[in-house]
Amino acid sequence: MSRAVHDHSRWGAGDQFGAGNHLTPEKRLESLALVRHGHLIDLGQTIEVGAPRFEPVQTPYVLVGAPSWQGSIRRRRQVGATNDAGANLDRIEMTTHVGTHIDALGHFTSGARMYGGLDANEVVSDFGLLKLGIEQAPPIVSRGLLVDVSALDGGEFLESGRAIGPDDIKRCLAANDLTIRAGDILLINTGWGRFFMTDNARYIDGEPGINLEAAHWLTGQGVTAIGTDTMAVEVLPGEQHPTVMMPVHQHCLAEAGVYLIENLLLSPLAEAGIAEFCFVLLPVKFKGATGSPARPIAMV
Repeated sequence: MSRAVHDHSRWGAGDQFGAGNHLTPEKRLESLALVRHGHLIDLGQTIEVGAPRFEPVQTPYVLVGAPSWQGSIRRRRQVGATNDAGANLDRIEMTTHVGTHIDALGHFTSGARMYGGLDANEVVSDFGLLKLGIEQAPPIVSRGLLVDVSALDGGEFLESGRAIGPDDIKRCLAANDLTIRAGDILLINTGWGRFFMTDNARYIDGEPGINLEAAHWLTGQGVTAIGTDTMAVEVLPGEQHPTVMMPVHQHCLAEAGVYLIENLLLSPLAEAGIAEFCFVLLPVKFKGATGSPARPIAMV
């Protein structure tokens, strides 16, 4: 007998898309209509050796080149090839949450409860998620909105531990005469991304981010995903630290089915003054994985 608890998904029992259900053909067409000039802005950080990570839960990015062109030529000569076709291959080891990435809905639990009322005892295995893995996440093509809160406190970036509440987001949206619609991707530029690979110790030691009230407000607006230029989207240390940790992840992923996108490069959008755009992100379909490296883009 299944031990799954009551299904809290608005899309019914067995749903694994979460707020991805908002991404209808009509929503995609709405976003594509925002493309006027054909310009593309890359929103992904480069994943490289030394990329910031939380120890010990996140292992580093490691790339080993093997075999190389010399070895492949040697092997092909041995079987009669004469044109010396060299090939370079490599092996990459990393946590799927290092660098720019999207969280799967199965990344977080609330106790043993997962999105849709699933029981983690039945979903999480030694070889990945049996449900709610990143392969279930839809390709994301939707209307993107940038909320630039970096200068709210008078500087070029918000400080670590600075909570971003609903009113902060509402003011920035109103300044650009924008409102959130179901299926939108809400991106928040805090200015913290300037420390990615320039001061990793500072980047991971804490961060500005949304508080739980803002998370509830955004999921209530029907967003499909929330993304930031930080490691964790939510404010760290949290407002209720140390008694309550990572409540935004719990709410967005395990309760609301809203995806989180982390370690974005948002300064080019902010510097260009672009607040509305076509957002594209295609998660790699790593079966059972709790997240996927990604290269999101904005098209304008």
